[in-house]
Amino acid sequence: MKGLMVQGTASSVGKSLVCTAICRLLANEEKSVAPFKSQNMSSLSIHTAEGFEVSVSQALQARAAKTPYLADMNPILLKPSGNMETDLIILGKKENRMNGMRYREQFFEEGQQLIISSLRKLSDSYEYLILEGAGSPVEMNLKDRELVNMRVADLADVPVILVANIEYGGVFASIVGTLALLPEAQRDRVKGIIINKFQGDISLFQDGIDYIESYTGVDVLGVVPYFPNELEEEDGVAKDTKASTDEQINNWANHFKKHVKWEEIVAILECDEENK
Repeated sequence: MKGLMVQGTASSVGKSLVCTAICRLLANEEKSVAPFKSQNMSSLSIHTAEGFEVSVSQALQARAAKTPYLADMNPILLKPSGNMETDLIILGKKENRMNGMRYREQFFEEGQQLIISSLRKLSDSYEYLILEGAGSPVEMNLKDRELVNMRVADLADVPVILVANIEYGGVFASIVGTLALLPEAQRDRVKGIIINKFQGDISLFQDGIDYIESYTGVDVLGVVPYFPNELEEEDGVAKDTKASTDEQINNWANHFKKHVKWEEIVAILECDEENK
């Protein structure tokens, strides 16, 4: 399949909105594109007209991609329900409630097969898939049974773009540390870095870009300035009950495109099997 996966150095770095921008930019180029997030943990969800309960971020990305939402775009949704338990929503339908240990021990194999099935269905229907990770791909206590980051990139056999948030400082350590903790084969999947939520004069950060590229050997594909928006995000509290407008999505996508190497991102999407 053609596609890429957007992973982050941490939660709240902007993975969801980067995926939203890429989906809209491809859709504006009349490409057939679908979003995908294998497993989403969020207390924020909506119900589709068909009765599916879905994450707000994948619903937003589907609108950005100008395509109807499909349950396969987010096959596993985990909704914290209190008392250390979580509602397990499979393909948009509530199936069970379980605690984290039971989920980790009992659902891993089933979850992996569900992800493979959804990826196959979407890749049969769309030219491009834009996959989203969750949190960090190097949570070392979770890596052996994770269902949402590098394991999914391996299953889909797609390249990865790593997103970091410079807003709170520590961006160099977060990028270098994430890449250092990845096994070599998975580190080789990372084809680009995007630094998000920059404030100030970007020209003063060129030395930082040079350092990251020389130290890691990975291209910085863009430094995206902070962009105030009202788009739905899965983390935090709901901003509004209304869905984002096309104008809001386009404004964000155009802002993103202005500050990244869009042609290089498209080239990563188009890479053949030999260059993955």
